[in-house]
Amino acid sequence: MMHSLFELSATRLAQMIRNQEVTSREVVETHIFRMKRINPRINAVVQTRFDEARNEARQADEIIMRGDIRNDQPFLGVPCTIKESFCLTGMANTGGLLSRKNCIARQDATAVARIKASGAIPLGVTNLSEICMWMESYNLVYGITRNPYGYNRTAGGSSGGEGSIIGSGASPFGLGSDIGGSIRMPAFFNGVFGHKPTAGLIPNSGHFPEEEEGISGISTTGPLCRRAEDLMPLLKILAGPDDIDPGCRTIPLQTVESVNIKNLTVYNCPIKPFIHVSPDLFAAQHQCVGALKKMGATIKDGIHIGNFKIVELWIAKLQSVSKTPFAQVLGNGKSVRPLESFFKWMMGKPAHTFPVLTMAIMDQLPYSKKRNQRLIQEIEDLKKFLTETIGAKGVMLFPSHPTTAPRHYMSLLTPYRWGYTGLFNILGFPVTQVPLGLNNHLLPTGIQIVGTPGNDHLTVAVAMELEKIFGGWVMP
Repeated sequence: MMHSLFELSATRLAQMIRNQEVTSREVVETHIFRMKRINPRINAVVQTRFDEARNEARQADEIIMRGDIRNDQPFLGVPCTIKESFCLTGMANTGGLLSRKNCIARQDATAVARIKASGAIPLGVTNLSEICMWMESYNLVYGITRNPYGYNRTAGGSSGGEGSIIGSGASPFGLGSDIGGSIRMPAFFNGVFGHKPTAGLIPNSGHFPEEEEGISGISTTGPLCRRAEDLMPLLKILAGPDDIDPGCRTIPLQTVESVNIKNLTVYNCPIKPFIHVSPDLFAAQHQCVGALKKMGATIKDGIHIGNFKIVELWIAKLQSVSKTPFAQVLGNGKSVRPLESFFKWMMGKPAHTFPVLTMAIMDQLPYSKKRNQRLIQEIEDLKKFLTETIGAKGVMLFPSHPTTAPRHYMSLLTPYRWGYTGLFNILGFPVTQVPLGLNNHLLPTGIQIVGTPGNDHLTVAVAMELEKIFGGWVMP
C-alpha cells in the first residue's frame, strides 16, 4: 500500500481518502516518510511543516467522517509542495536571496490560498534559482538541488525543487512559476508533468520577485504533477482574477473530455535547430508523432526558429515591459552594483550567484530602442503566424531541450538553451511538458505540447493520451 501511494495521482489519492479506503493521515505520513528519506540526498525541500500537515490531515479525516466534504474541496487531505518564491504562511520566502534569508511569509499567495482551499496540505517549500532566474536551482541560501535520476545531474530551474521532489515520488503535485521555462525544464529533467498556462490565466500575486503588469504576461504560475490527470483540475482551481494581479483576467477553460484526438492537427517541429537535439529526444518526439498519427490525428510539419534568435526576442520583450532595473530586483528594492558584486564573487566572497550577476551586468548595457521595436514586431508577427497556423483545433510538438538533464553547472557553458522553452513565454501560449520514459542512461525524456492562447485543454488532453501510451512518470 505504501509503495502504491507514492505512484498515484492526487486525484486518485483524494478519491481513496473520500471513500475511506485510506486516511489522509496515512497518505500524508507516507509522503513525509518518503521525503525524509530522499530529501537529504536531493536538497529539494528547504523548509518543512510536518506537524502542521499532520494536524491538517487529522482535520481532513474528521471532515470525511462527518460527511461534510464540500464540492470545492477536490483535493481534500492530499499532500503537496510549494515553490519557496510563493508566500506560504509561516514559511520562508527568500526567493534565494541572502538579503531575504530571514524573510517569513505572513499570508498566503493567491495560488497557494486556492490550493489550500481545495483541501490540499502543503508539506513544505522547495528550492529554486536565485530570484527565479536561471536553469539550475542553486542559491547561496539553500545550496543546490539534485536530480533524483542522477545526483550529479541538474534538477533544472527555477522550480527545480518542485521537479526534483515530485520526480522522487515524495509529493503528488506542487506549485511552480515560469518566466522562461521554469516549470517545464524542471518537469522535463525530473520526468514529471508541468504546465505553463495561457498568459493571464492564473494570478502571480504573492510571488517574489513581484511581477509587474507587463512581466506578468511573460511569467506565469502553474502546476507540476506526477500524473497528467491532475493538471486540468489544478488549473480550474488556480485560474481566475484575484483583483491584485493586473495581468490576470477571466479566460474560459474547456474540458479535456471535449477533445477528440482524431479531430486534432498536430504540427511537428523535427528540424534540428542551431544547437542539435540529441538522438534520444529526437527519437522520442518521432515516436509521439507516430502514436498520435495512429490515433487518427492529422500530422503536419511545423517550423523552428534559431535558438539564439529566441533568446534575443525574449530579452527584447522583457526590456520592453520591465520598469524596474534588474540590479534593483537583485538588491530586494535597493540597487546593487553588479560589477562590484562580480568582483567580490571572483574574490570568493559572493553575495549573489554568477548567472544573476551576469544578467544584472547585461541589463545595464545600452540597447537600441529602434532595434527592440523591430524585435517586438517580430514577436507579434510570429505570434500571429503560429496562432493562425496551429489554430483552435491544433497543437505543436516542440523539443523540451537539446539534451536530457545535463550535469551540474554545465548550463553555464550553454546559456542559450532555455530558448526552447522561453519562446512560448513571450508568445503567451499554453504548453504542457510531457515525460516519455527513460533513455538508455535512465534519464527522463520528454516533449512540449504547445497550444494557442485559451486552448490549455488541448495540450493537457494530448498529454493524458501520451501518458497512456508511454507510461508517463517513472519512479527513479
